[in-house]
Formats: sequence, C-alpha cells, structure tokens
Amino acid sequence: MEEKEFEAIDIAALQSTPDPEENQYDFVPRTFDQYLGQAELKEKLSVYSTAAKMRGEALDHLLLFGPPGLGKTTLSKIMAHVMEVNIKICSGPMLERTGDLVAILSSMQKRDILFIDEIHRLPTAVEEVLYGAMENFCVDVVIGQGVGAKSVTLPIQPFTLIGATTKTGMISAPLRSRFGIIERIDFYNEQDLQKVVLQCAQFLKVSIQDNAALKIAKCSRGTPRIAKKILRRIRDFAQVQNKNIAHDKFVERALKFLGIDNDGLSKVDNLILKKIITHFDGGPAGLDTIAALIGEDKDTIETVYEPFLMRKGYLERTARGRQIPYKRLIYLKRKYLGQDTLLST
Repeated sequence: MEEKEFEAIDIAALQSTPDPEENQYDFVPRTFDQYLGQAELKEKLSVYSTAAKMRGEALDHLLLFGPPGLGKTTLSKIMAHVMEVNIKICSGPMLERTGDLVAILSSMQKRDILFIDEIHRLPTAVEEVLYGAMENFCVDVVIGQGVGAKSVTLPIQPFTLIGATTKTGMISAPLRSRFGIIERIDFYNEQDLQKVVLQCAQFLKVSIQDNAALKIAKCSRGTPRIAKKILRRIRDFAQVQNKNIAHDKFVERALKFLGIDNDGLSKVDNLILKKIITHFDGGPAGLDTIAALIGEDKDTIETVYEPFLMRKGYLERTARGRQIPYKRLIYLKRKYLGQDTLLST
C-alpha cells in the first residue's frame, strides 16, 4: 500500500489544549496504582487523601502547580475517588461573576472537592469571595442595590479546594497563603513516559514493542498528554499501513511523517535552532528576532519550545539573548549545514 504522509504535529497545540478525544479514548486512571509516574507526589497525595477519609474530614486546600498536560486534573479525580466524595471541575476564566462561584459552593456536599484549573486567572472579585469560603466555610452575598443593599453571610459545607496553575507567580499572596498543601508536578522522565505509552497502547488495542514505546517517550517533551496524542496518530498510521504491530523502525518512520526527527525535535524546534545557527552562528540572538524569523509568537516560543530545548541542552538563555551551547553547536552545524568541523564559535 502506498504510504501517506501525515501533517506535522503542532506541539504548541498538543501541550496547551486539552483534546476532546482524551477522556473518550484514553485510559483514565481511577486509583493511585493505575496512575504512572510522579512517585513522590503520588505517595504524598495518597497519604493526605486517605488520612482525610479516615478522619471523615475535608482535606486541606491543595495547590498543584506545574506545566500543562502532566495530570493535575487526573490526580484530583483520583483523590476524590479515594475519599469517596464528589468533585466539581471548572476553570478560572469561567467564573466571571461572584454569583457563579456562590452557586457552585452552595450546591456542594460535605467534604466534596472543587477543582479550579488555571486558578491564577480568577477575577479579583471572585477571588475575594473565595477567601472566606476557604477559611470559614461561608460566603458573603450582597442583596439589593444602592443604599438599600445589605450583606448576608451564607454558611456552606466544609469542602476542599484544589487549585491548578501553570503560573504560580501570577497567584496573589493572600490566595496562596490559604492553601494548606502546595505541591509541584514536574515533567516525566522517559522511563515513566514509556510505561504511560504502553498502558495507553493496551487500552487502544495497539500492539507496540517496548523500544518503540521508548522512542515515542523520548519525543513527548516529558508530557503524558503529548505522548498519548502521538500514540493515537501512530495508531492511525499503523491502521492505514495494515501493520499489526508497531515496531522500532515503523515508529521511527511514523514519527518522521509526523514531523519529529530522531532527536525528538519537532519542525519548529529545528527551525529555531537552524535560524540561530544560520543567521547568528549559534547566537546570542534576541527572542523578538527569533520570533520574527520563524513567524511564531514569542510567548509561544518562550513557554512551549524553549523549556524543552533548554532541558535537552540545545539552547540556553544569557543576558545578551538565546544561544546554542558550544558542545551542541558542533553537532547542529553538521546536522543543518553539513559541516564536518566547527568553523567559528
């Protein structure tokens, strides 16, 4: 059968935007044992939620922070399952008015969990209502308008707020201080991501070899969400090619069609590095200049592509701009320019 080329994957879209397929077609862990990776954090949250269940109390308010796509929502659902309580899920930008928050809080039962994603984007007025709810389990509601307006305090059931954020620096100090537990969720290592790929492949009924799963893990940027989405595209490719098993060479070929090279770099990753080499001989180069050269938004470069390139040692930030480390520069010049020797630094 003739091979069909797939459109290159948009890493920025994979990392920042939840996929509607994710809950429908992906394996969703329901217990801490089924949740792979984050061993230290998982053990802490297991202890906290189990202890709260044994006492019959609401868990202390929890703040989870870290990059997108690592499983903050999934961990919160698991905690609710362990504690045998309901969980309500919303995002900060959705709560535009104080009445929206009051309506949610007043409908919650004792010990229920309220999960607010992107909590740093809560409007100031809504955040101030949240203070009293978190500390005293009551909310102040203003009834009427003008001189006849009066404030009424409404009690609510003890609950647990789990806030998730990708930008802890944007959370106000008063809100941050009201969380009894603050934990970071970090990027996955390649071995844990390999296990995630194998687990998801079993659920999707895709036969994949261990070394092939490791190849997917290496180009997933430390993020399970990206690993699962790449696996689904490889499943499509395998189905079109009538392949019953995804072996090492097949996955390598499929990744190439998806725009991911043997180093695990996407087309935009390679474009950033190549422009720095061809225009600035390895740097330094300003972020605005790089963005203009590749036609990409500078905020996307800074938040999506740079962290991965820096973790892999391909890029570093200096006071004068972005540059490629000397050891990587030799290899990349050979990769992009075909040079056998480093002509200049």
